Amino acid sequence: MSSEDTTAAPGPSPADPGSRPARLGEPVPRDLLDDGERLTREQLADLQLERLRATLRHAYDHVEPYRRKFDEAGVTPDDCRTLGDLSRFPFTTKADLRDTYPFGMFAVPMADVRRVHASSGTTGRPTIVGYTENDLSVWADVVARSIRAAGGRPGHRVHISYGYGLFTGGLGAHYGAERAGCTVIPASGGMTARQVQLIQDLRPEIIMVTPSYMLTLLDEFEKQGIDPRTSSLKVGIFGAEPWTEEMRREIEERADINAVDIYGLSEVIGPGVAQECAETKDGLHVWEDHFYPEVVDPFTGDVLPEGEEGELVFTSLTKEALPVIRYRTRDLTRLLPGTARPAFRRIEKITGRSDDMIILRGVNLFPSQIEEIVLRTPGVAPHFQVELTRRGRMDHMTVRVEARPGTGPELREAAAGSITRTVKDGVGVTVDVEIVEPESLERSVGKLRRVKDLRRS
Repeated sequence: MSSEDTTAAPGPSPADPGSRPARLGEPVPRDLLDDGERLTREQLADLQLERLRATLRHAYDHVEPYRRKFDEAGVTPDDCRTLGDLSRFPFTTKADLRDTYPFGMFAVPMADVRRVHASSGTTGRPTIVGYTENDLSVWADVVARSIRAAGGRPGHRVHISYGYGLFTGGLGAHYGAERAGCTVIPASGGMTARQVQLIQDLRPEIIMVTPSYMLTLLDEFEKQGIDPRTSSLKVGIFGAEPWTEEMRREIEERADINAVDIYGLSEVIGPGVAQECAETKDGLHVWEDHFYPEVVDPFTGDVLPEGEEGELVFTSLTKEALPVIRYRTRDLTRLLPGTARPAFRRIEKITGRSDDMIILRGVNLFPSQIEEIVLRTPGVAPHFQVELTRRGRMDHMTVRVEARPGTGPELREAAAGSITRTVKDGVGVTVDVEIVEPESLERSVGKLRRVKDLRRS
């Protein structure tokens, strides 16, 4: 299979950066939209069905685990006559990729694979993903599209603080930024003080990084006596972990930038599956010409109507090396109509995962609920960690939150009391809250582990 060319139409010359990064309410110039972004909803549906049928056939013919799962479910690729027929096909989970480790889900000979990436493997074997030459080109296209949607333009400098290596973030952002005609600063993660120096010296307009590490960078700016609002940065493209609207406001106010969300996961392709548009910032438009979304009930697996919250599921439409059929992401969201890109539906900002849900004494809660409360509390920084322990037969939660520099004992005590009461009133559980010293909690250069579950250790 091969995808249609989605290379952007010519825009401003890289030698002439063109306009400043786009701001809220500013549409992208039509000459910067690629062919996929110009599709009507009806044209997109026709293309999706064509590509979906080809993907199902490609997976069935070349991936033995898919052939077995389809046969057990009593379906063949020929049974997909409409987009709605996809619901008859079985799901794929992370366990399927781990059970066939390392290359058992690949649909092409290894001689045709140009690159492999992998998930972190923190909860077991990593999931190995592969890319053909065309897969890499499609990936660069969708990340370039995402950067343009975020406000990036040819000639802008992009500081990439995602980690490089097996993690898809760094290289995915890198090749996408180059495809968009930008100048790449491949900073990777770590060496935070040096990153601040690079931003000051090289003056990038755009930064691509996890939101939690962006907070660490802002802390470092202020530690060095530099107001981050005076930096050259105008756009932050943040992904790889859930983050809330409160965190967005914190970052935008401290850095004076436009903070937008990018979504992806290695099993589907990496960053660039969906993107928030700078002109609306009202959820992430899914690039549906390459990735078909569904939202299902996390317990029954039934497809939910548009607008109902459930688990996000993706089917790839153009991937060659590792096609994925109805991959369960565990991310919780809703599907909504498109706005800035009318042909593409949106997903709401993802702030939790079904497998991140904490059940504490019969109450279901997510780390994002704690984050929202912490970010509204005076005197504390947006750095916190939840620790789960067992006291006798009962589960117990301790929330440790960093104080802001200069916060005295009285304000710390007031902050602890406020967080305790708000969690009790808003979530319905009693927790201990400890206000700890600034910069005493472990920082992360990638995804931030908010929860330490010691109940079974």
